[in-house]
Amino acid sequence: MAPFRLDVVTLVPQAFTPLGELGVIGRAFASGIAALHTHNPRDYTTDRYHKVDDQPYGGGAGMVLKPEPVFAAFEEIPVQARRRVLLLTPQGKPLCQKDLHRWVEDHDQLVLICGHYEGFDERIRSLADEEVSVGDFVLTGGELPAMTVINGVVRLLPGTVGTAESLQDESHSDVLLEHPHYTRPANFRGMVVPDVLRSGDHGAIALWRQQQRQLRTQLRRPDLYVRWSDQQQSSTLTMESHGSASMQFRIGNGYDIHRLVPGRPLILGGVTLDHPDGLGLDGHSDADVLVHALMDALLGALSLGDIGKYFPPDDPRWKGADSLMLLEQVVALVRDRGWQVLNVDAVVVAERPKLKPHINAMRSNLAQRLGVELDAVGVKATTNEGLGPEGREEGMSSQAVALLQQIGLT
Repeated sequence: MAPFRLDVVTLVPQAFTPLGELGVIGRAFASGIAALHTHNPRDYTTDRYHKVDDQPYGGGAGMVLKPEPVFAAFEEIPVQARRRVLLLTPQGKPLCQKDLHRWVEDHDQLVLICGHYEGFDERIRSLADEEVSVGDFVLTGGELPAMTVINGVVRLLPGTVGTAESLQDESHSDVLLEHPHYTRPANFRGMVVPDVLRSGDHGAIALWRQQQRQLRTQLRRPDLYVRWSDQQQSSTLTMESHGSASMQFRIGNGYDIHRLVPGRPLILGGVTLDHPDGLGLDGHSDADVLVHALMDALLGALSLGDIGKYFPPDDPRWKGADSLMLLEQVVALVRDRGWQVLNVDAVVVAERPKLKPHINAMRSNLAQRLGVELDAVGVKATTNEGLGPEGREEGMSSQAVALLQQIGLT
């Protein structure tokens, strides 16, 4: 296969030399995946001073890039069948990841024209198929933007990146920013890798990552989050208008913590346990932190508030209440809104007692109340290794994630 051809019209071709030594990008050029050619308009001038700029008509500050040498350099570039010409300018369309994918998929040659000085003669625009900007700011020339495009395009070419899957779920590929990444050690200077990433539960990990992508985008790039939300709504409306099944999902997370005190029962997931020191969880109801976290996840998925809104601690009706019964009411509320539970995953943080022997009983209780199969319920237990209120056995906490789907959609 012929290499992907990149031709750059630039007054400073030496600026592109470092690309040949730039990690996987340099290796892509060395191995023939891509080929880079530079063309200097100064080489196509006809005066003895090799003049490429002149004063603008009508006056004004600065110098303007002349059309003759640029056209002459451009017309010497070999033309391949699927060529695209880009003009790098602050007036262009903002560059996005989809552009890079489009150029790789639809073309086998990119010609990049770099502006310089105060600007370029307006007639140079006639050479371009597209005008591209890398941001709302002005640089001394188009070389850095051109290198940005080259880097972004070459890394997408087959064979450049060792693992192609790493290109599929990254920032801006579907508008959202990328989720957080962690590697060893699990605890670095008190900063701990989230338990879900060490759980081995790939379904829960996928849910967590998607949730983190949405949250990170909403906090860091609200403009992108609005665009993503609009796309989701538009996609749903489009599928519904054609009579197709709308694959709409909602994700929610929940968290709860209760103190450990004497004289109270210790109930988790509807299972009564014995604490070695005779401690139980303090609360208005039975204080089942696992079930409470799960209820908050279900309510949060539909933006319905938290359990305190529906079962306030100052209401005598809920004093000592069985949390599994409260969970049934939350599930009924979810169904009344037109949604059903697909699966849930939760983790309980407690030093003692050992929870592993009771996990299946907890899962069974939850599955029954949620109306799902047992394999749709994940429950894990972990310790805080002596850290925090859980580690000091001052309390127990739980985190949960829930995935909902509109009823009647498959």
